[in-house]
Amino acid sequence: MRFQLTKHVPAAFIAFVFVQSLFFKFTGSPETDFIFGTLGEWSGFAWFADYGAYMVGGGELIAAALLFSRWHGLGALMSVGVMTGAIFFHLFTPLGVVMPAFGETGEIIGDDAGLLFGMACLVWLSASFLAIRDLKSETGVLKKWSKCLFGKGAEA
Repeated sequence: MRFQLTKHVPAAFIAFVFVQSLFFKFTGSPETDFIFGTLGEWSGFAWFADYGAYMVGGGELIAAALLFSRWHGLGALMSVGVMTGAIFFHLFTPLGVVMPAFGETGEIIGDDAGLLFGMACLVWLSASFLAIRDLKSETGVLKKWSKCLFGKGAEA
């Protein structure tokens, strides 16, 4: 596989953001507890506070791995889905756009000035670009699936 700037740079950015966030999601950090606790309380699904981070983190890990396989279009589509959920929850729930920043002992020491939300938006844009790129590519898995699902005349 040869290096393609318009494919590999956005994929590397998405994978970097997803993989570095796994530490927080899989270790029960105060940031993760705040985010998923808030969403679990808001939704009425108490289990989401306990298990939501693992489910989202698992999806991000799978998407990141797929971005560097022949299934990269599926990885991009999964990334769009995960980030659509993140953006939705930031905008339309008590979670909000600006997240608290936590110190080493778990106390709130400030806020992130919207950095987490901004990263979600950048990942969403990058993943959307990759998904559309794959949909338009004759060798893209999304293009092949669209032809299979919607007929040979389906154009992206």
